[in-house]
Amino acid sequence: MDIPRKLGMLVVCGVPAIVGGGVVFAIFNGSYAAVVAFEFMLLIAAGGLVSSR
Repeated sequence: MDIPRKLGMLVVCGVPAIVGGGVVFAIFNGSYAAVVAFEFMLLIAAGGLVSSR
């Protein structure tokens, strides 16, 4: 997979991180720990997608 495609996938994964982080923050009554856990799971998933061939 070429570099521009990998970067594009990371940008596409960034949108759910921003929007999803706000949703998780609202659902869990302002808990930043839940947001950090959610963002970490997204980071692992995005890293797995980008590192695969």
